[in-house]
Amino acid sequence: MWRLAFLCVISALSVSWARPRFAPLSREMVNFINKANTTWKAGHNFHDVDYSYVKRLCGTLLKGPRLPVMVQYADDLKLPTNFDAREQWPNCPTLKEIRDQGSCGSCWAFGAAEAISDRVCIHSNAKVSVEISAQDLLTCCDGCGMGCNGGYPSAAWDFWSSDGLVTGGLYNSHIGCRPYTIEPCEHHVNGSRPPCTGEGGDTPNCDMSCEPGYSPSYKQDKHFGKTSYSVPSNQKDIMKELYKNGPVEGAFTVYEDFLSYKSGVYQHVSGPALGGHAIKILGWGEENGVPYWLAANSWNTDWGDNGYFKILRGEDHCGIESEIVAGIPQ
Repeated sequence: MWRLAFLCVISALSVSWARPRFAPLSREMVNFINKANTTWKAGHNFHDVDYSYVKRLCGTLLKGPRLPVMVQYADDLKLPTNFDAREQWPNCPTLKEIRDQGSCGSCWAFGAAEAISDRVCIHSNAKVSVEISAQDLLTCCDGCGMGCNGGYPSAAWDFWSSDGLVTGGLYNSHIGCRPYTIEPCEHHVNGSRPPCTGEGGDTPNCDMSCEPGYSPSYKQDKHFGKTSYSVPSNQKDIMKELYKNGPVEGAFTVYEDFLSYKSGVYQHVSGPALGGHAIKILGWGEENGVPYWLAANSWNTDWGDNGYFKILRGEDHCGIESEIVAGIPQ
């Protein structure tokens, strides 16, 4: 018996030894992924950036407080094979927007602000189209976590219901009450933006006033959620929620190879975990017979497939189906 156990241990170790370790973002890792001929292709999204910067992008604290679970009783709902919220609600422009969190671990706030913006438009039949401020959520929600050093998606949606959120667009856009104040950085070697570093990154102050020249007032500009909730951790319930009410926020574990995603349906191939990350899920489908979730990232359009990515659906890959949160606007 001990010989069999010894052989099992040696076998397991040989597999782990056989899997090579590559530096994240390296040409060797990209080549290894592409030669593996899996369901996705890798490429260089980040050129000449600090590793501390990409690690900082993963600012979601996983397995935190949970909202009550909301079950959608719609067993007779016929779900299509492919669904894209951008096509379902073409009159809601925020559905097509890719934001940039800059050198701040604010993905938890971005995933929420993006999906809330979409839902405000969808549930008003496109009569109300606003960009909900990630800045307001990031800086003013004391119970959400640690600002640029990480936060909880569930707490973000709960804050929307209890305290409300003002409007605010991208960096330097002067759109809405509180636009984002952390500037985007340069993913590429030559460009007009500052270099991407993980240094600094202090959370901005909670300034309860709108930028000069904007009206109405901060208090009057608030948008509230009527309810916020967790979605059951199975693909059919998540699909029903998306189909009926619009995009949701999802959280998952990011591994080093995800940084190099370019196209196809992502599955973890190489590299250790970097941390938790939150994104907006806006659809689903199948590619070459592989089921996927369609998601919008907040690392600007330089990353991935113009800022979007697909990830394996139905197997809770990297925990993508375990922490889904959403809500309904007032």
